[in-house]
Amino acid sequence: MRDRNAAIAAAQQYFDDGRFLAELDRRVGYHTESPDPDRRPDLYAYLEEEIAPSLEVMGFGCEVFDHPDEGGTPFLVAERHEGEGLPTVMTYGHGDVVLGYDDQWADGRSPWTATVDGDRIYGRGTADNKGQHTINQAAMRAVLETKGELGFNVVALYETGEECGSNGLHEFCAANAERFEADVLVASDGPRTAADRPTIFGGSRGAYNFTMRVDLRDGGHHSGNWGGLLSNPGVILANALATMVDRRGRVLVDGWKAEPMTESVRAALAKLSVGGDRGAPAIDPEWGEPGHTPVERVFGTNTFEVLAFETGNPRNPVNAVPPRAVAHCHLRIVVGTEIDDLLPALRRHLDEHGFGEVELEPAGVGMRPTRLDPDHPWARWAVSSIEATTGDEVSVVPNLGGSLPNDVFAELLGLPTIWVPHSYAGCSQHAPNEHVLAPLCREALGVMAGLWWDLGSGATPVSNRPGG
Repeated sequence: MRDRNAAIAAAQQYFDDGRFLAELDRRVGYHTESPDPDRRPDLYAYLEEEIAPSLEVMGFGCEVFDHPDEGGTPFLVAERHEGEGLPTVMTYGHGDVVLGYDDQWADGRSPWTATVDGDRIYGRGTADNKGQHTINQAAMRAVLETKGELGFNVVALYETGEECGSNGLHEFCAANAERFEADVLVASDGPRTAADRPTIFGGSRGAYNFTMRVDLRDGGHHSGNWGGLLSNPGVILANALATMVDRRGRVLVDGWKAEPMTESVRAALAKLSVGGDRGAPAIDPEWGEPGHTPVERVFGTNTFEVLAFETGNPRNPVNAVPPRAVAHCHLRIVVGTEIDDLLPALRRHLDEHGFGEVELEPAGVGMRPTRLDPDHPWARWAVSSIEATTGDEVSVVPNLGGSLPNDVFAELLGLPTIWVPHSYAGCSQHAPNEHVLAPLCREALGVMAGLWWDLGSGATPVSNRPGG
């Protein structure tokens, strides 16, 4: 235990002496905006100049791979093999970020610099995901330096297209499946249930984006001459949406309803709470699926959102019947919902309600939902490790409310998946002023050092993989 404590102390000393901030600042400085095709060189530079060297000094062999599609985003695979018969962990991170929105940050901050203000560290990628994989890597380094070995094998995958839907990740992992044979995935992304509550989650809700469009004619026509004679696409689309979701957010489309939760999932969720962190918005108690607690609505149900709706010219409206309307929409779905039938189900629904003129089009690559039972041996192992480090009760979430490409790991590669988040819900990820909390990062370094130490202690769940 003394050596375990030494590894934890070494990981937290890395925070205390400023090395964490310096390393995070350097990584935030890479403009790895994957939605911008002009940033492809920055994505390669992040993997080749920043991540690979930091792993190579830990004894990893690293290789950068091009995306299967021309113009796609690169991958890095890093491997450290200590011996046959040892457990093998797969870990994951993504080096890409959303757009910086440089001119929208408060107090003149730059998204490309890690800036400290009180207990917050601002910068694009601090929460999603550079700060989180930096913590995991540094904690592993602390264990390695403390005892000279890890006691397990590691295969690490870093992608740079997660913010564009992880397009190509499934194909890449399928083509390299033998390299990713492991006993468990341990990685970090997303928020804790509360900033001061250590958390694990075993999967994520799936995500599916699509566009609804009503396109009736080539141009607008004067409402004084044509109002009452020409159908308005904005009105049609608004009425179509009203048949899909009611005024309180309850989903109305057959095939979009979530399957009932299992008792183990419901029991795990009953121990959790959502909201309440500083800066978090107030929960609307009457919004969402009826008959569920707020926690169940986030983690156990399917939700539908209208992300954007446009008809006419909102910035410069004129007195004309617009020619077209478009709505960009989004679903979050839990295990038991068939992602491949989401758009066909909506097509059937709209046709039955007389909205044949509404066109539907998928947007991007959907992420399938995954879930790990809270009673799974690897979940119990992770909880035990984290509680031994922090002395706090751990929130166990069967699946994150957000979405990750976890189906690649859980379904394609067949791994139990343990996610240990190092952020919190008020972190402003994907928005200006993204940040992490300094105390949470320091605690997370200790949590991960303890977890990596325990992974190499010989007291892990029995492997189910062939030859494991």
